[in-house]
This record gives sequence, structure tokens and C-alpha cells, in this order.
Amino acid sequence: MYVNTGYLNHAETDLENMQVPLRINSSGVYRVITRPSMSTLRPKGRADYQLIYIASGSAWFTIGQEKVEVSEGNMVLLRPFVRQEYMYYGKDKPEAFWVHFTGYRAESLLEEAGFAQNQIVYAGVFSEYRDLFFRMIRELQVFRPAYEDLLPLLLQQLLLLVRRHCMEGPGERHRIQKEMEKAIHYFNENYYQDIKIEEYARQQHMSTCWFIRSFKQYMNVPPLKYLTSVRIRRARELLETTDYTVSEIGALVGYDNPLYFSRIFKKQTGVSPAGYRKT
Repeated sequence: MYVNTGYLNHAETDLENMQVPLRINSSGVYRVITRPSMSTLRPKGRADYQLIYIASGSAWFTIGQEKVEVSEGNMVLLRPFVRQEYMYYGKDKPEAFWVHFTGYRAESLLEEAGFAQNQIVYAGVFSEYRDLFFRMIRELQVFRPAYEDLLPLLLQQLLLLVRRHCMEGPGERHRIQKEMEKAIHYFNENYYQDIKIEEYARQQHMSTCWFIRSFKQYMNVPPLKYLTSVRIRRARELLETTDYTVSEIGALVGYDNPLYFSRIFKKQTGVSPAGYRKT
């Protein structure tokens, strides 16, 4: 079980405050790794709002009388004083970010983000969401000057991104998915070639910046880092199953310079190619 949380003034407050536009009470992230399950039941809910983002895996929420599976990319809104019941199962490998907040602007901001008629909104799988949640968590842990003023801005940015992605609709999401899956297939089939990210983007009639940003949002790593991981994975397989020299293996996975290959391999695995072969 991985837990990383931050609380306003180090206190786990459950307060409604309609005298301020927006206030963040707490934020955190859970990853259920070894435990079989983790459940939350609040029969009377809480006094503040809670927004939960399923970054990966899935979770189960009781909505009314129905138990609903919520998959990655969805956000779930739990309004004040409404019964809360949800469950994370280890087998589903869930990673869930959450934020508790209050204030007289909260409802209007949520409605603009698509939560007026919906308790569950598909917002997509984007690294921007994770980054904003982690920033809120850090601000609630270290209490730097003006952190109470910065926190509402981070939540507003999060909700604006949800609104943007919802407005772009499934057409743009489908395009991103199609282009990224095409790139992943190309990298896995042609890792041994001298692939230049800029050249690949140009050949596919995409701007380099758009491609790198979209790939990172889709895979949580930049395209060059992903390509490197494919090459190193293949190099490990060759070290384990063939008697090729280190230089030959480097060339086979796209590195003509054996010294550079050895340096990259060690950076990725912690050991040199020769050392890996001996293990």
C-alpha cells in the first residue's frame, strides 16, 4: 500500500467554509499494491467536497443503490453530506488521487467542468492531472509562503483541464490514441534503426512538440525514453539467450557506439551489459 497525503495545517479537517471562494482541505494518492482491498464507508458523507481521479486500474463506487466499476481516466465527485461508499481491490491495481475542498465557488467550478448533471466524468489519462495532484500534495506538506492562496489555483487549473478535454471530445482523444498506438508499434518494430523523434513526427505530419507532449500524456514517458526502454529490454533478451558480443548486441538494438550502449544500459539497469550477462 502506497500512501502520500497532505493536510491543511497538518490537520485532517472536515469543514465546510462558505465564507471563502475556494479552500483545499487535503489531497493525496493511494496505490493498492499488496493489500487485497481497501474500503471507505461514510454513512453521512463529509462536510466538504471530494474529487477522486482514477489514474490507473479501477475502483468500485456505490452510486445510489448500484455498485459501479470506475475505470482509469474517470473522475468521481462526492458532494457534501452525501453517503460515501467505495472500494479498491488489489487485483485491479488501482492508483487513485483525491482532493477535499470547500468554498462558495466550488459548485460553479464543478458545473463548468461537467459535473452539473454527472457524478462521474471521463477526463482522460493525462500526466497533467497527476502533476497537479502531486503539486497540491507537496504544498500541503511543506507550507511554503502563500501556499493557501496557490492551492485553489491548482485545483482550478485541474478543473479547467477536465473541462478542456471534455470539450475536445472523443474525436481528439481517438486521434491521440490512434497516433500513439501507431508510434508504439513503429518503435517496437524498428528499434534497431537510427530513429530520430523529430524526423518521425515530420514523416507523420505532426509537430514535434505536439507528438512529444501527446506521447507523454498517453504513456507517462517521453517517446525517446520509451524507445530506449524497448532497446534495453531487447538487449537484455539477447544477453540472456545468445553469445553475441556486447558490441554486436549494441548494434543489433540501435547503438553503433559500444561505449555509449554500455553507458545507456548501465543507466537503465544499474549494471553493465557484461555484468548483466554474468548474473
